[in-house]
Amino acid sequence: MADEIVDVSITAADADWLAAFTRSLVESRLAACGNIIPGVRSIYRWDDAVHDDGETLVVLHTRKSLVPAIIERANTEHPDDTPQVLAVAVVGAHPGYQQWVLDQTVS
Repeated sequence: MADEIVDVSITAADADWLAAFTRSLVESRLAACGNIIPGVRSIYRWDDAVHDDGETLVVLHTRKSLVPAIIERANTEHPDDTPQVLAVAVVGAHPGYQQWVLDQTVS
């Protein structure tokens, strides 16, 4: 597939910050949309301690080629020093939805 789409997940402690960040990615056409999921509970090890924190998660729908730009934006704008930014391949999609994602993002 020449134009692959991917889902990119990003978490943040501040839901309002994440919504604004998502909006900026959509406005700049780095993502077609972002599905924001509040109330995520994250349990993880950081600095030799286990943490149990509430976060908000966004799942962005975008092009594989735009992942480096999204990571760079997260590196400069995210409040965490090491933000969770994970891109996963979409192995199947409704053809119309896939085309919509491609049409709404920069190539």
